[in-house]
Amino acid sequence: MKKYTDIRKQTNNKFLNIYEMDALTSTGKPFNYYFATRNTDENIRIRTRNMDPEGVLIYAIKEDEPDKILMVYQYRYPIDDYMYELPAGLIEKGEAAGAAAVREVKEETGLNLTVYEGGNLDFRRPYVFAQGFSDETGCTIYGTVSGDITDKLQEDSEDIRAFFADKDEVRRILHEEKVSMRASFLLMNFLSSSKEDPFAFLG
Repeated sequence: MKKYTDIRKQTNNKFLNIYEMDALTSTGKPFNYYFATRNTDENIRIRTRNMDPEGVLIYAIKEDEPDKILMVYQYRYPIDDYMYELPAGLIEKGEAAGAAAVREVKEETGLNLTVYEGGNLDFRRPYVFAQGFSDETGCTIYGTVSGDITDKLQEDSEDIRAFFADKDEVRRILHEEKVSMRASFLLMNFLSSSKEDPFAFLG
């Protein structure tokens, strides 16, 4: 049974818009459902059904110290506070996910990312981020980083402090701090990784 009868765009913003659905329960009762999307009207996933990633999340180990992971401490407007995350960003039109990750790491941290291509491809395919209220998808890119951290390449709207965390600091952050859900699961993998083979958990 189809789970909705109509869909209407409610806003006309540059980066994010709200849609209202005339949704149906499993027994056919109508109700209103709302979701947010970054996609244009013709490209919302309820119309296209595609899973091309819109963004990347980056799991980056320090090249010369693989027992340290690159993290960011970033101000987020919706919560009016700083939180701990992994580097991330949107994929530009025509850009490959790996290239987007390299660019985002450079812009946010000044570091050079070398993408890791090994392991099971299932760990790098696109997944839906927040299915309860958005159709946004993204994938995780893994790799190593080198160079010196700087904030000189950040956009004016960004307030990001990049740093490397060892396992003790990651445990503290997970225990005490505000952390993005996406980062938390990857940080748990980091805690079980080995210095000798930091990407072994990818299979």
